[in-house]
Amino acid sequence: MDTPESRPSDFIRDIVASHVEKKSYPKIITRFPPEPNGYLHIGHAKSICLNFGIARENGGICNLRMDDTNPTKEDIEYVDSITEDVRWLIDGWADDVLGLTDKGRPFFASDYFDQIYEFAESLIQKGKAYVCDLTPEETDAYRGAPDKPGKESPYRNRSVEENLDLFRRMRKGEFPDGKRTLRAKIDMSSPNIWFRDPILYRIRHAEHHHAGKAWCIYPMYDFAHCLSDYIEGITHSICTLEFEVHRPLYDWILESLDLPRPLPHQYEFARLNMTYTLMSKRKLLDLVRTGVVEGWDDPRMPTVSGMRRRGYPASALREFCRRIGVGKVENMIDLALLEFCVREELNRTSLRVMAVLRPLKVVITNYPEGQSEELEAVNNPEDPTAGTRKVPFGRELYIEQDDFKEDPPKGFFRLSPGREVRLRYAYFLKCEEVVKDASGRITELRCTYDPATRGGNSPDGRKVKATIHWVAAHAARDVEVRLYDRLFTVEDPAALEDHKGALNPRSLEVVTAKAEPALSAVKAGGVYQFERLGYFAVDMSSSPGKPVFNRTATLKDEWAKIDQRGKAGQ
Repeated sequence: MDTPESRPSDFIRDIVASHVEKKSYPKIITRFPPEPNGYLHIGHAKSICLNFGIARENGGICNLRMDDTNPTKEDIEYVDSITEDVRWLIDGWADDVLGLTDKGRPFFASDYFDQIYEFAESLIQKGKAYVCDLTPEETDAYRGAPDKPGKESPYRNRSVEENLDLFRRMRKGEFPDGKRTLRAKIDMSSPNIWFRDPILYRIRHAEHHHAGKAWCIYPMYDFAHCLSDYIEGITHSICTLEFEVHRPLYDWILESLDLPRPLPHQYEFARLNMTYTLMSKRKLLDLVRTGVVEGWDDPRMPTVSGMRRRGYPASALREFCRRIGVGKVENMIDLALLEFCVREELNRTSLRVMAVLRPLKVVITNYPEGQSEELEAVNNPEDPTAGTRKVPFGRELYIEQDDFKEDPPKGFFRLSPGREVRLRYAYFLKCEEVVKDASGRITELRCTYDPATRGGNSPDGRKVKATIHWVAAHAARDVEVRLYDRLFTVEDPAALEDHKGALNPRSLEVVTAKAEPALSAVKAGGVYQFERLGYFAVDMSSSPGKPVFNRTATLKDEWAKIDQRGKAGQ
């Protein structure tokens, strides 16, 4: 939430603070550098909040950069979605520290391909890189294993002149894909396998989404990343822990080129792992391609765009990232914490309305036929400035099917034959008769109301144990409601060989609900609390007079009840 709060504290921020105090850099510059080969997910949100947060807290800049070195897997669609997601997540919070080019667009590693190529030639001239003719399979075999040293390539000792000639011919497109690579000459016996003559360039005759047809050789991520950081003047290159073993190579490349100081330095933190969630781009892409979900922005997806479409506020994602903190140890965060942050924010900001998801008709037999009235309803009890609205009331209503039991179990205090309940904002209602069809299905309730209880209180002091919501039939609007739930039924689907076997068959249910007239004219992106039901966001597929709502979150953690029942049965 964007409320005054203490400054976050973690080991990376402590390092940056010490550099600020020592004036180690004229300005703190961080970066968020995703590869545009998929949509951002909640794990990326943690990195965004960390990098932009550090820049914001220290008067610095955070560059948005596309690390686009693999043309066969990247696309402008992903560039656009990443840019939109980042802008949305930091809007009003850290957008003033967003580093863009002078044309107002993100940085691209591909913008530096000419410079990176020159750096590669410099390494060749220093005798620290060579052109290798081993096939990909042979290269892997020569590399060895973590407990077994590698074997030097037979092409490792080519002369500088031969290497320069071959590398320049690689650039001209004289060789097919996979025929040759440029490798760093480091140490094939190093215990760090990434130091065993890593590939710096490979041949790939493929058009690039940003660079076009200008190149047929492309730098590897490890080579381009550190040099892009250097070119942009990045001071703190913050990565997740899996890149810790890459850091020596990051430093070797920069130091081998004898570049003017100061050099950027890499720092690693534990990535986000969350229950009931997949974080692998590859597995998420598979869910999209096989039609398990409607797309990357499906509200069941852990993508930033999916969460935005579901109705999650950006401030709630930022608050979640603040609460989980930044550390060096991998752990599993409960999805319920994210949902709690969403509820906490929406409870404070969302307008209240009434809607009935599974309607059951009620006829108030002692209410005058043809008569209707308007009752006063509170828009948000958490925000007095939100005001009130008028809610229509009449002889015929809709209530939730679950709010009536013909034969109520113990502890059920809602409507049943002979029992009174309070209608929210309205009157006491008493069930007098149950109407059924030929199959025995309940089709209608005949009830009476007490006109003296307008507003929900009885002048004679009698009490009722339940309050239920309702919608007046004469003014009700049909709205499509998509009841989204968790996509997986197990806490760690990534640990399964077949994560699709753990898909939740009830992750989406579509119903036609009855809603008060206030919901007939809504705008995409708006989020409302359906009283007693949960929070619902207006989907982008809505059209005038035909609103579509996505369930953002229930009012309470329904899965906590399921977990408790499961544990009780063990």
